[in-house]
Amino acid sequence: MTERPILLVEDNPDDVLLTVRAFTKNRIRNEVVVAVDGEQALQRLLPDAGEPLRPALVLLDIKLPKIDGLEVLRRIRDDDRTRNLPVVVLTTSNEERDIVASYRLGANSFVRKPVVFEEFVSAVNTLGVYWLLVNEPAPSG
Repeated sequence: MTERPILLVEDNPDDVLLTVRAFTKNRIRNEVVVAVDGEQALQRLLPDAGEPLRPALVLLDIKLPKIDGLEVLRRIRDDDRTRNLPVVVLTTSNEERDIVASYRLGANSFVRKPVVFEEFVSAVNTLGVYWLLVNEPAPSG
């Protein structure tokens, strides 16, 4: 069985590069599929036609073009096909309202991106170990 991919929803190319480097440094071998805005993420997860992406984990930024991360999260939780997907909000935001809204809409976790690369590598390692190895996912329906 092949490992399911990780969907990284992130519009900042530098953050994409850092995240992929952090996964590589932590020997997390899951393919990282990138969506650069909320609309692209929803098209991958909830396509009108074709096979949907079924990631092991969604890493979701809040501040995204076209459709913001909180709306993406709401739509993921509102659809039976994606309701049980683990979604970690991974953002630079430290606004309490973003944290509250993320959990209210069904985020599994809220992680603030560390500014220092080595701290970010450590955070990605913790996320990867927990969500990809330790956590027992809900059966897909």
